[in-house]
Formats: sequence, structure tokens, C-alpha cells
Amino acid sequence: MSSRTVIRGGLVITASDEIHADVLIEDGRIAALAASGTSAAEAWTAERTIDATGKYVIPGGVDAHTHMELPFGGTFASDTFETGTRAAAWGGTTTIVDFAVQSVGHSLREGLDAWHAKAEGNCAIDYGFHMIVSDVNQDTLKEMDLLVEEGVTSFKQFMAYPGVFYSDDGQILRAMQRSAENGGLIMMHAENGIAIDVLVEQALARGETDPRYHGEVRKALLEAEATHRAIKLAQVAGAPLYVVHVSAMEAVAELARARDEGLNVFGETCPQYLFLSTDNLAEPDFEGSKYVCSTPLRPKEHQAHLWKGLRTNDLQVVSTDHCPFCFVGQKELGRGDFSKIPNGLPGVENRMDLLHQAVVDGHISRRRWIEIACATPARMFGMYPKKGTIAPGADADVVIYDPHTEQIVSAETHHMNVDYSAYEGKRLTGRVETVLSRGELVITEREYTGHAGHGVYTPRSTCQYLN
Repeated sequence: MSSRTVIRGGLVITASDEIHADVLIEDGRIAALAASGTSAAEAWTAERTIDATGKYVIPGGVDAHTHMELPFGGTFASDTFETGTRAAAWGGTTTIVDFAVQSVGHSLREGLDAWHAKAEGNCAIDYGFHMIVSDVNQDTLKEMDLLVEEGVTSFKQFMAYPGVFYSDDGQILRAMQRSAENGGLIMMHAENGIAIDVLVEQALARGETDPRYHGEVRKALLEAEATHRAIKLAQVAGAPLYVVHVSAMEAVAELARARDEGLNVFGETCPQYLFLSTDNLAEPDFEGSKYVCSTPLRPKEHQAHLWKGLRTNDLQVVSTDHCPFCFVGQKELGRGDFSKIPNGLPGVENRMDLLHQAVVDGHISRRRWIEIACATPARMFGMYPKKGTIAPGADADVVIYDPHTEQIVSAETHHMNVDYSAYEGKRLTGRVETVLSRGELVITEREYTGHAGHGVYTPRSTCQYLN
């Protein structure tokens, strides 16, 4: 049975264009666009018509950095694939790329299979996987080739968390050399974890146990040093590099320098670094623990450098690094010792709205909003133009966005499975009204009409920014 939907009267915004157009959806894909009011558009008939007059019609968001059900620090991220993808849909995101984890002593395949089992049949929206590589050896390197062939084309390594995810420079170099051959993209958590552990130990010995010290020991210079080192290792390997959750102005400077030299180096930042700061980490009565994530929040003056990086394309993507832990019973594990606070913030539901606020505030243009939140992550991770745009042939992942409605962000009203909001009380202009995933209504005029199992696994091609 063929099914057709027409979205009429909206302003269609993509990374490249803004046009008052009607959109025809057929069998889960975008079939055509035509200028609103023209005879071509008027001739369309469909079972369902959505009136988008006065609204934006934008591609569904692509969040290329989430951690659903991630085991960390003796507990688990509080969002499951079911709750997390439902919350993503509420926030106008229609594709996530989550991280499957290789445990030390185990194969990549075991880790990937475990994450497929968590996600399959549970997701409200489409999903893909990156692979966290924790144990680089000859078997792992061979497996990387196989994973690229089957659509897992990006691999994350950590210069932080010794004893958990940490890779040394030799392991990083070997993985980068392999990715240079097989077309994979290395994603790097760039912080000098060995040096940070020394500073953690010294801070605790001095009795500095509050959450704010998490930000003080994870120094911006150690993010910049690791970013620089990762760039140089990638250069030696002849491999591309994607640095995740860039938070410090000094790290942005390293990326800008590398890109000025013509290197295939890319950078991602997250809403928490654009809107929150060390002021939040210093909140009294252990409230600061809500804002513990790594890389950590930085002093406010870093924000202007991140916004500038997004405008100049020294940073290309805004993802969430969504990794929620409840304040009660999870963040509280670190009372009396900040190093035991589970690292991570909730945000998968807030990203598109926060970035629209950045448009309202004049930090970025409307098209840049769509570029950094939809189109570029789709291209970076081999899903464009299936995802990330509104064009004939693309998946009908479409959001009707009301740019005028005001909302106040709150844990009372959000849909993430976590007992606080990192943006509690923040006033935002703009709100998601209706969301389609592959032509099916997931959010219908602010009501959830989707279901677990609609979302399907999406194999990816290699990074589309590489020659």
C-alpha cells in the first residue's frame, strides 16, 4: 500500500536553502518539493495533509554522539534505547549514532552484538553505531576492517580514563594506521588522562572533594595537549581525525591550526559547553555534581571561542554526548569524592531547541543551525543524503518547528529518564510541534504517536568529507 503525506505552507530550511515550499512524502521518502501555491503543489493529493503555515519545515536532527545504557563508574546511563530515542524524537532528533563498547579482553564483535541486542526493537527513531576500541591488538585491527565493510565506519578511542577505556599513543597510532587503510574515521576523546589522574590524586589529598574540582583538575591545557598530540599522530598515520566534545578555546586553536594546514581534522562541540560553565559545577549542596561530564564545563569566556569556531567551520558538528545519570542514587555516588561522580549529562531532547535559541540570539544563522545539527553529522558519518536534508529521495525524517512558541526547560516536562535537567528554568524561543520518521508520525502536534521498534538500524558509508 502506497501512503502519501503533503506538508503545506511552511518555510523549508536545509543547510543550503530556505524556500517557501510544500513537501510531498511517499512511502517513507521525500518525493518532491514545489513552491507553495503553485499549480504543481496544488495538484498533489494525499491521505494526510499537514499545515505548516508560519512554521519551519526542517530535516530531523542527527545526534552523532549518544550513550544509551552505557555502563560507567559502577552504574548505567539512565536512559534506555526506548526512553532515550523517544526523548530524542520529542526534541526533533530522528537519528542517533550511539557507541558500542569493546571491553578489554573481548572482541569488537562481542561489543557490537551486545549493543545491537540492547537497541533492536526498542527504538522510536533510526540509529547507527560507532565502535569504542578499548583493546588494540592484531585481532582488533582485523575486526576494524570487517566492521567498516558492514557499515560501522567510525571508531572511538580515549586518551583519558586509564584502566577503563584508555589507549596509549602506540595503540592510537596502530588504530589510526588501520583506519587510513580501511576508510574508517577515528573519533578521539582528547584529554591527557595520565596527567589528570595525578592532579585528581593531589586534589583529593588536599581535601578538595567537591564537584567543582572535577573542572579544575581536568585542565584546558591538558585537553589542548591531547588534541595536539592526536592531530600529530593522525598526521603520522595519514588518517583523518574527529575530536569529540571540544570544550576549551585552546583545543579549538589546535583544530583551527591543523585545518589551516589542510589536514582532515574535524571537531565537535556540545550544547553544555555553549550554554553552561564552571559556575554550574560550583553550585552548592552537591548540586554541581549534575554538571560533571568529561571534557568538563569551562569558564564562561570559552563560549565565545566555541561559537566563533562554529561560525568559521573550525568546529563542524554539535552533538550532545547524551549520557544521563540521576542525581539521586547515581551522581550521589561521588559525595565526598568528585572522582566517583558518574561523568555525563542529559541533553538529547534539548539540542535542537538550544541551537534554535542560538539563531534567535544571533550566534548562528538558520541554515548553519541545520548544517551543524543535521546535514554535517549525516555527511561526517556516511548517511547523507538519506539523512540530514529535505530533498527528493531522502528519508522523510521531517520536523515541523514552531519558531515563535516560548518554552521553559524543566525536568518536570522533559521526556528523558533522568531526575533533573541541565537547563532547568531556561527560557527558549521555538519548539518542536510534529515529527515524522521515514514518513510516520512520531510526534503529532505535541503528542507522542510513535512506538518502540519503529526505528531501524542504519548501516553507514565512510566519512563523506574525505577524498
